[in-house]
Amino acid sequence: MRVLVTGGAGFIGSELVRHLVLDKGYEVLTVDKLTYAGNLASLKLLEGRANHRFLKADICDRQAMTEAFSSFRPNRVMHLAAESHVDRSITGAEDFIRTNVLGTFTLLEVARGYYGSLDASARAAFRLLHVSTDEVYGSLGSEGLFEETTPYDPSSPYSASKAASDHLAKSWERTYGLPVVVSNCSNNYGPYHFPEKLIPLTTLNALEGKTLPVYGRGENVRDWLYVNDHARALDTIIERGRIGETYNVGGRNERRNIDVVRRICGVLDSRRPLAEPRESLIRFVTDRPGHDARYAIDATKLETELGWRAQETFDSGIEKTVDWYLDNEWWWQPLRESYAGDRLGVLPEAKRAVG
Repeated sequence: MRVLVTGGAGFIGSELVRHLVLDKGYEVLTVDKLTYAGNLASLKLLEGRANHRFLKADICDRQAMTEAFSSFRPNRVMHLAAESHVDRSITGAEDFIRTNVLGTFTLLEVARGYYGSLDASARAAFRLLHVSTDEVYGSLGSEGLFEETTPYDPSSPYSASKAASDHLAKSWERTYGLPVVVSNCSNNYGPYHFPEKLIPLTTLNALEGKTLPVYGRGENVRDWLYVNDHARALDTIIERGRIGETYNVGGRNERRNIDVVRRICGVLDSRRPLAEPRESLIRFVTDRPGHDARYAIDATKLETELGWRAQETFDSGIEKTVDWYLDNEWWWQPLRESYAGDRLGVLPEAKRAVG
């Protein structure tokens, strides 16, 4: 089995690549542009493995993608390359449109040309999985869950760009017969997570005794999915998912942001206690523009049709995550030197603290 993974040096991508190479024994070509969130150190465990290759390339570069397909001859393509941080999209939307929309278009076109060149047996085996987010669905109220049929209602430039790429992927299947499957996942967390997102940023700031900013009053709810559970889900979806279908991936672990931050503080207090409990470091700051109130995934289709189950609860996963950051300063310390955790995506009127 030969699998081409785009965005494979990122957080979810590197977890997927490690799973495919180490656990499944597949031949994998990792394609990544190595922007700020792409990190070859995340693939360190694969050094010297004969079944893994790395290609530094931009998915918007049609010639580079065409050459990657023609030389590697993948049986499967798993497309994760994307700009993914909502805060960055607020003040830098152009990069998100370029990579997430135009990059996905380019990849689909290259894949379509490659697919058309295959013989009948290779065409029957070929699959392309487009990996997306639950943020395309917008914001939930206090009740209900996102289902695969939930109408799209994106709130941020990031989620709008991912919604556009989802529609492109589905239309390439319907119009051109490209064998595409789409997945939409809830918030991921775990090892190798770039320290700009809530959980790794809170973990490292709390470890160092720094202030812990929480947007609004911390009431926003997310459904948390441990990244290895997600990697297994993606492998399952491309293996057995039905062409043209969407599969939602969620951990059934809803938590308010403030409760996530408090739980991290509690785990760190038990591992590396300070003079005062780390909850005293929490500060509420002005909320993010367009901050969706609640996300929650109904993963019933994936669970019943394909037999996948999340193995980690939030409590077990967050302990593993915090322990990983405690044990792997070699990975995150260089990143902290280039990104100290300053708030991103702040509009001029949103710079004041609220309590």
